[in-house]
Amino acid sequence: MSDAAWWKTAVVYQVYIRSFADGNGDGIGDITGLTARLPYLAELGIDAVWINPWYPSPMADAGYDVADFRNIEPSYGTLEQADAFIAAAHERNIRVILDIVPNHTSDRHRWFQAALRDEPGARERYLFRPGRGPGGQLPPNDWQSVFGGPAWSRVEGDPDNLWYLHLFAPAQPDLNWEHPEVRSEFEGVLAFWFDKGVDGFRIDVAHGLVKEAGLPDGGVLTAGAQHNATHPAWDQDGVHEIYRGWRSVANRYAPERVFIAEAWVPSNERLARYLRPDELHTAFQFDFLRAPWRASTLRTVIDDAMAGAASVGAPPTWVLSNHDVPRTVTRYSRSQPAGLSESEWERSRWDEEVADHDLGRRRARACALLQFALPGTAYVYQGEELGLEEVEDLPAEARQDPTWVQSGFTDVGRDGCRVPLPWINGPVPYGFSPAGATADPWLPQPPHWGEHSVQAQDGDAASFLHLYRDALTLRRELWETDAEVSWLDTDAGVLAFTRGDAQCWVNTGDAAVPLPPGVSVVLASVPGVTDTLPTDAAVWVRG
Repeated sequence: MSDAAWWKTAVVYQVYIRSFADGNGDGIGDITGLTARLPYLAELGIDAVWINPWYPSPMADAGYDVADFRNIEPSYGTLEQADAFIAAAHERNIRVILDIVPNHTSDRHRWFQAALRDEPGARERYLFRPGRGPGGQLPPNDWQSVFGGPAWSRVEGDPDNLWYLHLFAPAQPDLNWEHPEVRSEFEGVLAFWFDKGVDGFRIDVAHGLVKEAGLPDGGVLTAGAQHNATHPAWDQDGVHEIYRGWRSVANRYAPERVFIAEAWVPSNERLARYLRPDELHTAFQFDFLRAPWRASTLRTVIDDAMAGAASVGAPPTWVLSNHDVPRTVTRYSRSQPAGLSESEWERSRWDEEVADHDLGRRRARACALLQFALPGTAYVYQGEELGLEEVEDLPAEARQDPTWVQSGFTDVGRDGCRVPLPWINGPVPYGFSPAGATADPWLPQPPHWGEHSVQAQDGDAASFLHLYRDALTLRRELWETDAEVSWLDTDAGVLAFTRGDAQCWVNTGDAAVPLPPGVSVVLASVPGVTDTLPTDAAVWVRG
């Protein structure tokens, strides 16, 4: 645990705690279940875990509506259990990264409750504004919530016709980061968890804290476009002063604590601004996640990401899926349009084209080898290592994502990638909850997931799980930490590069291609690869 630069090359496993492992039988994942599965994570070969919010929350948005940043959600456990988990993870050389949600609080947070009571100065911590039009009947501007509908809610019975801003759900009021008390409070929250041994934070909506002065109209944009396009609600220059303050907090600790940004911005040049030496350490590369299964697009995305990170001396960070987007297997289970701007993996296509999950799994295995061969940091979302697909057919009554309601029941939201994991090859709940549990999992699991469970794959050397274990072991041995990517000349549809004395070959094309003479296969995404690489496959070779 002494490598101060561990975060530059780490493999980080994302734990969506509500769906990882249920230790007490109530159908909800918790710290007890997570702690019990530490041996599994250690055997997988990860360097750190990132845990989605585990703070007290009314769960209007699955914990991203935080009511208390210095405690643990009771359905997940206690502070004492959190302390014990951090210590147990460190004993296995696994670092712990928490999720911090600085853009907004829960509407049950003591600050917002004080604001609703109009206590002196309380409303200044949030973004309250008078409505427009006769009697203040209209929202203060035209901003839309990421989840659908207006980004403003009216304060009932307020004599000044005030509205409050919520770029997400109405139960998630946005904070006013121009207020010094807000800045001081969050620096204190960071220190609280750092003092407990937490190694870093993933920053939710890192690009959204500061809004353009005056909160001007942003023009007509869809909710999704507003979240990653130029807009007065996003990616304002003032946010960087906040992160310089956060970095000064991290610098007080030895080894230094680290930050990873979730920042949806228009370009890699804008993203690099978050990674300057006195700000954040890493940021997710979402272009890689959104790229279609096409060699030319993947190469462009990789080059742009590496150049942007290198411009400020930061490592690139690669991610294939997370709790907010469809699972990789499903994204690759349908046709792959030619351009990045046409990477139509959105949920709207689910009814237009039947998913071929066997094809999706084949491509996902190959892209995992590509991801792990690249320099920098790699993130694995829980279940990726099992080849789980998006659950597209959840019953309407089971859906809990606020997007489902706020979109007028037109966008099914993100529940399909959040279904609890299968651990045992048996009946539902597949070992997610302990034997004898009477409560069903909080989201229903598909009837065939036992065959994709950890137990089913553990004894199969050709399984998804073994591929991930092998890849993470060999990653440390095969790919030189500081070696740069050097592209090889290849046929169309093929991506190949060297790093040190190893090569990675990826075939996204329609025909098998020969591998270079004289190389030996170290690891392949499909069995039987010797001198020819099949379609939708990848291989690591050494000359």
